[in-house]
Amino acid sequence: MEFQGKTAFISGASRGIGAAIALRLAKEGANVVVIGKSVKEDPRLGGTIHSVVEEINESGGRGYAVQCDIRDEEQVLYAVQQAITIFGGIDILVNNASAISLSDTEHTETKRFDLVHDINVRGTFMVTKHCVPFLRKSANPHILTLSPPIDLNPKWIAPYIGYTISKYSMSMMTLGWAKEFESVGIAANSLWPVTTIDTAAVRNLLGGEIMAKRSRKPDILADSAYYILRRPSKECTGNLFLDEDVLSAEGITDLDHYSVTPGGPLQKDLYVG
Repeated sequence: MEFQGKTAFISGASRGIGAAIALRLAKEGANVVVIGKSVKEDPRLGGTIHSVVEEINESGGRGYAVQCDIRDEEQVLYAVQQAITIFGGIDILVNNASAISLSDTEHTETKRFDLVHDINVRGTFMVTKHCVPFLRKSANPHILTLSPPIDLNPKWIAPYIGYTISKYSMSMMTLGWAKEFESVGIAANSLWPVTTIDTAAVRNLLGGEIMAKRSRKPDILADSAYYILRRPSKECTGNLFLDEDVLSAEGITDLDHYSVTPGGPLQKDLYVG
């Protein structure tokens, strides 16, 4: 129960990676504020903020759901205030909410370009901006953003320019925040998977069941997040981590149990390799 009494604020936590991180931190004693847009389950996606909180509470943790579209600053402010009112502070911020659009320039609709930047860049910035005053008061404050290492090889940028620059922007914010908040001891790191992760996005947009079988479970990112967030914030900041490297540093090298198909082939994720 290493996170007993600590409060984690997690965006996009209705399902998938965000939900897995929420459940992992709750297992370690954290209070978890689950924010997201989903309050009614979509059969294609599964999960809502309320179903995740129900699972947290049933497991003995303390969760609180707040419906929030991070594109709306008033909703972000309300969600942060609810976290403070219910739990008294924020110690951990996980910027997980993200929109995906794997299309080239000619096939990227302007409204889709705007969406990925409104959520991935502007939304991540706004959530962090409004959490920082409370992170400053924490004994071991962490910002963890789900974004990739920055590789300027055009092979990663050219196929999906709109999406890639939005995700790289998230990583650039991590590097900037690490320096900006160094003097007050707020850590800022990013985390990205080496392989694809079995989420609704993979099943619905990136290859369906075939790709899902070549993926790992969200648990690998939840465990990696746990190991990052337990580190001293003044000693662990400014990193664009890959999940395998985080686990390897903890002496965990057998990752087969994270695979959807143990022993089977794995698909490398974007921006890796």
